[in-house]
Amino acid sequence: MTRLEIDAVNKSFGDVHAVDSVDLVVPEESMTAVLGPSGCGKTTLLRLVAGFLVPDSGTIRFGETIVAGAGRVVPPQRRKVGYVPQEGALFPHLDVAANIGFGLPRARRRSARIGQMLDLVELPAHYAERFPHELSGGQQQRVALARALAPEPQVVLLDEPFSSLDASLRIATGHAVVRALRAARATAVLVTHDQDEALSLADQVAVMRRGRVVQAAPPRDVYRSPVDIEVARFVGGAAVLPATIRAGRAVTALGEVAVTSAVKDGAAEVLIRPEQVLLGAEGSGVKAHVDSVGYYGHDASVTLTLLPDGPTLAARVNGLDVPATGATVAITVAGPVVAFQ
Repeated sequence: MTRLEIDAVNKSFGDVHAVDSVDLVVPEESMTAVLGPSGCGKTTLLRLVAGFLVPDSGTIRFGETIVAGAGRVVPPQRRKVGYVPQEGALFPHLDVAANIGFGLPRARRRSARIGQMLDLVELPAHYAERFPHELSGGQQQRVALARALAPEPQVVLLDEPFSSLDASLRIATGHAVVRALRAARATAVLVTHDQDEALSLADQVAVMRRGRVVQAAPPRDVYRSPVDIEVARFVGGAAVLPATIRAGRAVTALGEVAVTSAVKDGAAEVLIRPEQVLLGAEGSGVKAHVDSVGYYGHDASVTLTLLPDGPTLAARVNGLDVPATGATVAITVAGPVVAFQ
């Protein structure tokens, strides 16, 4: 039960500011997803917390203990950090029990602790005798988590641990890992570039861009109230349309719609999420041409162009009511929308 605090941390490699004045608090017994594109600094930040890198300035605290900064650097092996890398990195010549017990004192390696960890990550006890090549990718990641949790670390760090798994396995494994972390009452940081993964698994999402944390908030707040247009476009996908604000409402190519917060009259841009775009019979809204349809069974993604030559935007519709490509539909917006000035 350890709170993680990162305060004004910087790390450069030559002229490249990989981590630039980052402030971030991860409450105890919670998971924060650090989300961002490749090269934004998220893995460097994780390695600074683990102790694999030393910050140029700033401090990192585990609870009340400074592990980096103020003239003090605690080495990785003394930080009590559990680290789960991409693809698990299990020892191929060791069975599951030996992999899980690797970080434990020798007397405990074949003890009840291994059984407890298998139960925690929802694997049957007889898997203890299997070798990594006998496991699926998702099972390997669960064993990697069990190995990280076995020594009872203060903080657990997960570096894109599901990136090599297929979509359905990634979802199931991700939720199993979250259940295990909650059961262990762990404080965790998950690094990912997958927006759905961050929004669905984490208690807090920290969006990184060019070495900085530009927004850190609960997933719902990051999605519904992004701090700027770049975050809006990166998290969840959205159309950004020009608008004019008049008396607290936005006048757009899709008609007049309410906005989420008070903004002054004048030029603005509004954020419209795909699920806010409602399709109806022609004549009940602004006309649009259906450019393409991506069908997923339970729902569908529809790309639309406003007629006669307006902007392009996306809609997310129920899989039971999917328009045909080439059709003309009428669209309205379920407000309110976020406005930027």
